Amino acid sequence: MAGACRALGLPRSTYYARRHPRRVAAPRPRPTPRTALSPTERAAILAALHSERFVDASPATVWAPLLDEGVYHASWSTFYRLVRAAGAVRERRAQATHPPRKKPELRATRPNPVWSWDITSIPGPVKGQYYRLYVIGDIYSRAVVGWLLAPTEAAWRAAALIRATLRRQGVARDALPWHADNGAAMASQPVAALLTELGVTKSHSRPHTSNDNPYSEAHFKTLTYRPDFPDRFASLPAARRWLRRVFHGYHTEHRHSGLGWLTPAVVHRGEGPAVQRPRAVVLAAAYARHPERYAAGPPQPPALPDRVAINPPEDPP
Repeated sequence: MAGACRALGLPRSTYYARRHPRRVAAPRPRPTPRTALSPTERAAILAALHSERFVDASPATVWAPLLDEGVYHASWSTFYRLVRAAGAVRERRAQATHPPRKKPELRATRPNPVWSWDITSIPGPVKGQYYRLYVIGDIYSRAVVGWLLAPTEAAWRAAALIRATLRRQGVARDALPWHADNGAAMASQPVAALLTELGVTKSHSRPHTSNDNPYSEAHFKTLTYRPDFPDRFASLPAARRWLRRVFHGYHTEHRHSGLGWLTPAVVHRGEGPAVQRPRAVVLAAAYARHPERYAAGPPQPPALPDRVAINPPEDPP
């Protein structure tokens, strides 16, 4: 056996087990306990439970009246076991059912066709006090088209901000999908009624799916990861002044890699191609001076995105 094990490269125990498989006996049926109820007794219990008198009662509340009347079939736990075995136990209360949420799929090829918005907390002057920051952003240009800092979160504040932002941006009716998560203000009736009135198409994230609102989350991360973001703001006016300065700098100075290293303000105004043309001239001159340095050919300025999407839909074949 040792030689065969070496020839096959198997341990001795494995070789033996293959040559001498164990014989497993078929399981014997379990004997009926002598204390088990007879078929007649089980039928009597089920008949009592299914009777018109007890048809809407639980097994425990059937067992007690029968005991008071001098009738004892078995314990009330046995009543439950027989009912479960007969498939007669179920949830009688109406249970809410929620169909699966559809994955939001939104696409933008220019500024202002799709906006997303969210609300976050900004620390106030004392521990436990937070202001609420509402931010509306364009997903293509990454521009913050509207924002509001308030002491509390309220649906009417959100509705007022939405109406003012649409008016200021000059967005036409029925021309804008609007994406948000499922927060209280975002899903509130006043906001839903306003969006319907303005002809805005609503879109909501799926529950517990933060990836469905990535651009709003990116705005908040850019804001809170700034080196000068304070641990606490001294007051609501002080926080508003800081945010006004930061958002202005973000629009006019922040170079975004997803925008060809242009600022959100330039892209949102549609000035991206005008800024790229001088860049192309500079790069062409550099190539003319030293073409040997560019093995891949003449360099080109970073391109603007052809489209930006939330959960990009699959292109048709």
